[in-house]
Amino acid sequence: MSELNLRLEAINPVEFYGINNSNLTQIEKFFPKLKIIARGDNIKVIGDDEELRQFEAKFTAISNFFQKFQHLSEGDVTHLLSNNLELSPEPGAAADDVIVYGQGGILVKARTPNQRKMVESISKKDMIFAIGPAGTGKTYTAVALAVRSLKNKEVKRIILTRPAVEAGEHLGFLPGDVKEKLDPYLQPLYDALHDMIPHEKLISLMETGIIQIAPLAFMRGRTLDHAFVILDEAQNATESQLKMFLTRMGRSAKFIVTGDITQIDLPKNQPSGLVEGIKLLSKIKGIDFIFLDEKDAVRHELVQQIVNAYGKK
Repeated sequence: MSELNLRLEAINPVEFYGINNSNLTQIEKFFPKLKIIARGDNIKVIGDDEELRQFEAKFTAISNFFQKFQHLSEGDVTHLLSNNLELSPEPGAAADDVIVYGQGGILVKARTPNQRKMVESISKKDMIFAIGPAGTGKTYTAVALAVRSLKNKEVKRIILTRPAVEAGEHLGFLPGDVKEKLDPYLQPLYDALHDMIPHEKLISLMETGIIQIAPLAFMRGRTLDHAFVILDEAQNATESQLKMFLTRMGRSAKFIVTGDITQIDLPKNQPSGLVEGIKLLSKIKGIDFIFLDEKDAVRHELVQQIVNAYGKK
């Protein structure tokens, strides 16, 4: 008799085993000759070598499925055990366009040519700027790329930041402490993460600092190593703030800066750091600039028409 020890990496054991361990029971029924002992994220399997080899192959297929789609039903387990195939909720989807598999089997993918440019560029460059109007998927694509890098263990943490600049409103009028005042400005980043990571797992990653969301001012003095860092709404950063942010870059880091230079909320006498940054940094070979436009709009069909209307003003 031999022994095989496996570990559920970055997987919630409760969700993986199913309600009342229903998924685990399905696996045990498929391998009646093996003794399977599951304790938390550790699984010990005892049996002969050939059975253990088959078990490991099937178990890997099931684990990969769960990590991709963030869910696992008894039917999924039965199908995977019987066929050793990974299910796809969108048959025929272009695999190259898929960035990450979100909750409930949602495929988060590059949907436009310029979004694909973002995906291609970040694989070659450590810093990219994605600039374009509202609704073109800049932030969402950037967050998906960050989540993919974390899942693939290419980075150790994700850091998401935004300038806390009011769009016609004032922080002082909002109720609550500093965090409660700032959270509304960071909500789009939370929304994107919730699409891609299960709620409990996201809370855990944030509590342990693996995912951090903070206002731009909190970046001062930091050196960001082994991190995927996104500066969103960069058009509302001043030149000194943008310089401060970009110089936080440490070893083995990826930086994405997103912004819309048609929606600057800074005071009229305060130039946008993003506009200045485009002029100053565009000739640096290690930095890519991707300019998205109304053709990249992925929200409601009216968004593209609205962007066009304001562009003609």
